[in-house]
Amino acid sequence: MNKQLKVLFIGTYVPKECGIATFASDLLNSVYGADKGVHCEVIALNDPSETYNYPKEVVFQIQRDKLEDYYLAADYINQSDADIVCLQHEFGIFWGNAGDYIFATLSGINKPVITTMHTVIREPEPEYRESTEKLIRYSEKLVVMSQIAVDMLKDVYKAPEDKIEMIFHGMPDYPFDNCEKYKKILKLKGYPTILTFGLLSQNKGIESMLKALPDVVDLYPDLVYFILGATHPVIKKNHGEAYRQYLMNMVSELGLENNVVFHDKFVEKEELCNYILASDIYASPYLSREQIVSGALTYAIGMGKAIVSTPYWYAQEMLSENRGLLVDFGDTEGFKKSLIYLIENQEECNTMRKKAYDFGRKMTWKNVGKEYNKVFCKALKTYNTYPGIQNRFNFLPNQLPEVKLDYLKLLTDDVGIIQHTNLGVPARHYGYSTDDMGRALVALTQLIDSQEKADELGKLITTYMSFLEHAQTDTGHFHNFMSYQREFLDEKGSEDTLGRAIYGLGHVVSCPYLSKNIRTLAHTLISRSKQEMEKLSYPRARAYTMCGLYEMLRAGVDADEFESVFNSRRDAVKSIDSLVDKQTFESIFISHANSLVTLYEANHKEEWDWFEPTVTYSNAKLSESLLLAYNYTKDRTYRKIGLATLDFLTEIQWNGDFFDIVGNHGWYSYLGEKPIFDQQPIEAGYLTQAYVSAYEIIRESKYLELAKSSFEYFLGRNRLKIAMYDYSTGAVCDGLNSDGMNCNQGAESVICLLMALSSLNKHTGKAFSPILHSRVSEGISELSPGKAKEPVINKPGGMRG
Repeated sequence: MNKQLKVLFIGTYVPKECGIATFASDLLNSVYGADKGVHCEVIALNDPSETYNYPKEVVFQIQRDKLEDYYLAADYINQSDADIVCLQHEFGIFWGNAGDYIFATLSGINKPVITTMHTVIREPEPEYRESTEKLIRYSEKLVVMSQIAVDMLKDVYKAPEDKIEMIFHGMPDYPFDNCEKYKKILKLKGYPTILTFGLLSQNKGIESMLKALPDVVDLYPDLVYFILGATHPVIKKNHGEAYRQYLMNMVSELGLENNVVFHDKFVEKEELCNYILASDIYASPYLSREQIVSGALTYAIGMGKAIVSTPYWYAQEMLSENRGLLVDFGDTEGFKKSLIYLIENQEECNTMRKKAYDFGRKMTWKNVGKEYNKVFCKALKTYNTYPGIQNRFNFLPNQLPEVKLDYLKLLTDDVGIIQHTNLGVPARHYGYSTDDMGRALVALTQLIDSQEKADELGKLITTYMSFLEHAQTDTGHFHNFMSYQREFLDEKGSEDTLGRAIYGLGHVVSCPYLSKNIRTLAHTLISRSKQEMEKLSYPRARAYTMCGLYEMLRAGVDADEFESVFNSRRDAVKSIDSLVDKQTFESIFISHANSLVTLYEANHKEEWDWFEPTVTYSNAKLSESLLLAYNYTKDRTYRKIGLATLDFLTEIQWNGDFFDIVGNHGWYSYLGEKPIFDQQPIEAGYLTQAYVSAYEIIRESKYLELAKSSFEYFLGRNRLKIAMYDYSTGAVCDGLNSDGMNCNQGAESVICLLMALSSLNKHTGKAFSPILHSRVSEGISELSPGKAKEPVINKPGGMRG
């Protein structure tokens, strides 16, 4: 065994009172006991209301109804030094449809997974079949505890034979002994003593045993039947103690009060073993045939007990070759005869016990630990050690999508862009926003590289310009929201709204292919906003404004270029005395850049290279604006901070495989936890633009590679491996949530994709690198576009980036 082997177990875990928790603890100890060089740790699952004082080997916890935790568990596993993952699988311990939340973890990890299957269903409902088939695909090895489970995996689910390993359910190793020693330890009286153990529920079939006892008690009045175990927590939660009371009433009706003892508690392993060892007969009267494993029956076999059981699958297999007696389900007469036979035929009973005990030597935890370690070694030898993006994102295209404006045009009427949609259908009651008009002007002007293109996009640009001209207030600010009835809904928008308007107008002014009239109007609207721009205090508003002014300054545009048109049409525009000159715009531009520097210097810390104590929305625009300031002024302070903060955004969002955008469900604060959901595509779009700007200014190729990777977020290179971009329509979904994709397709999302695409398109000569796209062909996974999850329909709106 490799002395460095590290195994990470996933499942419920002690001190939780649960059979799988006990099994996981015993298995971990057996694996470590078989080879002290193996290091074992645990990811434990909790119910929402549970808190436990876990032992030190528990290194991570999943609240089982919280999907986000399953994704975070995958992150933890990938970042850990674990070599292998050992999953304890039972449908009921995981949340979701047939326990499908666990696939959020399994689909995201790059370690071999060995799955112990505690349940295999012969005739599954569709959701359980799908869940089992996924489990087979994600597992390097499948461990089951009976031959019948092996056969079902092959026959029912077509699992590859070389994936399946049969390892017995483990059990503690006790010497073959009589019962008297342990009866004295527990101070038990009576003969014979009969035991049934397990969490109490209707499927235990205990009433069959109770109905069989009166005739046996007539022959052996000192007989005591111990029913050991607390009521199953799910049964207790839903039905209280109704089943236990039903059994107790039956005991009274049958006159067995002196012969039946209920121990209503969850017993620890040592006490359980003492009870089994003290019993003369172990009864397992389960009612369900489809049971492929029973820990209690395993313990009884390994401790050499005389056993009478119903013929569920596991019992049939384990008690064959005269290792126990089988009685048909609900056969009261059969139980009675079997009990009397075992009591009255001691020689045959002892022979049966010895056969069971000898067979059980294969099942000791010591041997089970050795077998699991062998399976771990096999899995490591066969596992593809370079899965990463080669396997996970093989569905990505090898080139950028074509620019497609169909969806933007669908959202645009003669007023402007309708903000939101309901599953791709424009939702008119949400109306319009200045935010979208400003950014749409950026996206469209970046596409213009000829007079022909300008003419093609002229109608859209004119419509958006008309909206902004109408939205500007007397002070030079802008209304933001307009209803579908063409009524503004606010006195003025936020500072960000002003910034986004200037962002778009600056691109219009600097676009040489647009008409002088429309560029003059854009310059006029910006000039009217001079005082409002000077008063800005919010960092993102400053950054948007800088990006718009940079376009004008970069292009060398000055007021005198537009004076003639402005003077001739002064009566047609909202009156101002004159257009603002270049020097004034330059002063505003530098003032805002210096304010961002001051903000950074006040808030950045070791390992927190950011402008604020919290990373929120439109983050990359802050970094990009300082890089643009450096490109214009050559002040290296702007360069240093622009790159430092952009690299910080990379550090907290790029995991080497995909961009895991900061979610807006709580944002990401210094020393806090990063939220991973409610991710907005605007962040990927702005990252792409910022990386392209960094590449153009600094000329380091890593920024172009990062730009490509951040753009691929839209195409499916994201946490959920879902393509947010619709190639047929040009639409973009609005976000990634913990329960799937937000399938609304609003204006902001498509506009930001277009901005990112037009930025990246300038460098298509340096097409997507072979390193990123020479992916292993294995077909689109069930989490790739079109099959990931049921669509999530969310209400449009929320924080605007």
